[in-house]
Amino acid sequence: MAIYHLEAKIISRGTGRSAVAAAAYMGCDIITNEYDGITHDYTRKGGLVWEHIFLPAQAPPEWSDRETLWNAVERAEKTKDSRLAREMIVALPLEIPAEEWKSILTEFITEQFVSDGMCADVAIHDTDGHNPHAHILLTVRPLNQDGTWQYKTQKEYLCVRNGEESGFTAQEFLQAKRDGWEKQYPYMKDGKKVFLPPSKATGLERLSKQPKSTTYGRQNPITARWNSKEQLEAWRSEWANTVNLHLEKSRQPERIDHRSFADQGIDLKPTIHEGVTARVLESKGIVSDRCELNRQIKADNALIRKLKELLSVVKDVIQVFAEKLESIRDTLVESFYGQRQATAAHKYYWNQYATATDRLDRLETLLPELKAKVSEQKRVHKELESTGKIHFKKRKELAEKDALLIEEVNELQSERSMLMQKLNLTDEKQIAEKRASVQPLETEADRQYELSQDFFVRHEQAKQDYDVVEEESAEQNIDRKELWQRQQAIRLENTPCLHDRLKAQYGKDFDEGGFDSAAREMHYYTQARHYAFSDYAKRLQREKSRQNRNDNTQKPRRRNSEPER
Repeated sequence: MAIYHLEAKIISRGTGRSAVAAAAYMGCDIITNEYDGITHDYTRKGGLVWEHIFLPAQAPPEWSDRETLWNAVERAEKTKDSRLAREMIVALPLEIPAEEWKSILTEFITEQFVSDGMCADVAIHDTDGHNPHAHILLTVRPLNQDGTWQYKTQKEYLCVRNGEESGFTAQEFLQAKRDGWEKQYPYMKDGKKVFLPPSKATGLERLSKQPKSTTYGRQNPITARWNSKEQLEAWRSEWANTVNLHLEKSRQPERIDHRSFADQGIDLKPTIHEGVTARVLESKGIVSDRCELNRQIKADNALIRKLKELLSVVKDVIQVFAEKLESIRDTLVESFYGQRQATAAHKYYWNQYATATDRLDRLETLLPELKAKVSEQKRVHKELESTGKIHFKKRKELAEKDALLIEEVNELQSERSMLMQKLNLTDEKQIAEKRASVQPLETEADRQYELSQDFFVRHEQAKQDYDVVEEESAEQNIDRKELWQRQQAIRLENTPCLHDRLKAQYGKDFDEGGFDSAAREMHYYTQARHYAFSDYAKRLQREKSRQNRNDNTQKPRRRNSEPER
């Protein structure tokens, strides 16, 4: 079923990542980072399905090139621990055709990010057909109307006036100074460092030219909103709404929810039906579907034989034929509906089993791969730190390799997180337990397949029985028009009863639309057989009439009455 997954990360130099490396990795591209001169080549990486860059109206058009865009981002950030970009990884629904994934992402990115002034770089990855997802790389610095970057934070000076302290940016301080506010500087007083305005520090030694200011400065209000938990929650909600809208348009019953299981009131321990054999069920006094099905087939066959014995002595032969044909028609509807339901259930359980097994296989393969990558990255990073700056060429090679390994580790960690979430695992030790828990899905899929085959056999047998009764009615020269009218009258009474019986049998799994479809299909089938045997009855009548005419027109042989000589 459709699974909700939205993972948000911040790409920061402080964690050893770069926006250029992340963009090259998600786009399977080769890009040189002008900030540190490292070339990131991921052209041999597979799984790229689609890529695109979305820009707001005020962004320079040349930023539609990935290398130009993310090098511009790198140039705008000066510090060694700068935040460079925001990355989101979203799972794409398998229930929706792959060609519609672009529409979902375009709608979501345009409405939530680009319209708010962000540049967005998106790429769809799908390596095995079971875990399609998209990487969305977003700029974190707002844009001015002329296409230049805005500030993320401004230095905020803590100024005093009449014992009151307040913060002002450099622009705001121009007016604040005229209103009597003063900056504070560090001075040495009585052997201690204190912050005072110059007017209060007469005769004291100033320790620095830097005035007192807030630790992190004042954040741009747009950036503050983008970084808030409330905004992230809104994005998570809108992703669910966008996907659900497309699921509804595709007439898919599945829906996703961005809320946690606890918020939804869902127990985290799902129950899974365990399939068992028919003999075990019957031996325990439980009615199995397959045994009940066979008993019904035998009962129908016995009824047909009994009908054949009584046809010659029953007065209202047309009513008997009509009732029997409609009884078989009910069997046709029931078996046709049952076969469709069992086939759909087989497909559902098998897909659930195959998808879960593929994900578990991938997770078991991924974990040692991730562990090896982490160890290798730590080794390369340690070697890079121990290599002297005079070995420029070696340091560059190690830096490029370190950046590559960091991106590969992040990609594997994201994939692990996504697989763990889709498998509803909280710990890697639960893999074996999870594999055991999905095994009954295969058993149930096999049971549903066998049940669908049983329904198929029953349906084909009912078709043969229907033709036997139709042929007998034609051979007995039953009025075809009256027979069909009697059938329709019986059908009006039988169909609601059949509907209620199947609804009680299938319970919450009963499909109203599926029943209506089965009843309609079998109506057309019986109507076609009625016309076919009407033609058959006409042929029998013509042959009988022709035979009678031949018998009446045949002349007797003349006897030789001449006496012998």
